Amino acid sequence: MTDDVHRDGPPSFDRPMEGGDTKHRVYGAVLHARKPTAVSKIAEWADCSVDSARTHLSFYTELGIVIRHGGRPVRYQRNNDYFEWRRVYELAQESTVCELQSRVSELTDRIEEYRDEYDADSPIEVNTLEFDEAQIDNVYTELGDWATAIEERRLYERARTKAARST
Repeated sequence: MTDDVHRDGPPSFDRPMEGGDTKHRVYGAVLHARKPTAVSKIAEWADCSVDSARTHLSFYTELGIVIRHGGRPVRYQRNNDYFEWRRVYELAQESTVCELQSRVSELTDRIEEYRDEYDADSPIEVNTLEFDEAQIDNVYTELGDWATAIEERRLYERARTKAARST
């Protein structure tokens, strides 16, 4: 792929990790490893040698970004807890306690509206078979938004608590 292609847009889906140095390509590849993945596969995604991938994965493991699973072959996956911690940290750094509280309140209001609309405590409790074909796409969209609001509120509340402790 030429540099001109990169300037015109993102890399192709065929080679999403192309470009950048090996360290960044391995990082990008492991971000996609949501389940334990062999070093050879990560090296393939990152377009590097297995030894280079192993070196960078060891470093990322020490930082807590990656989880190493023993056995043969050794496998790695992204550490979701690290990325959640990082998101909470960034929110707490970028926002005031009042801003975070305001966002928690907005999300709580949205969650309550969905609870009232669907007469359920969570999106998982909604029986989608009760809706007709004309409504189902909208229902799934709203259930996804509801689940996202619940998760986002949890992160914002953690950030608010962290920010409040540090002031």
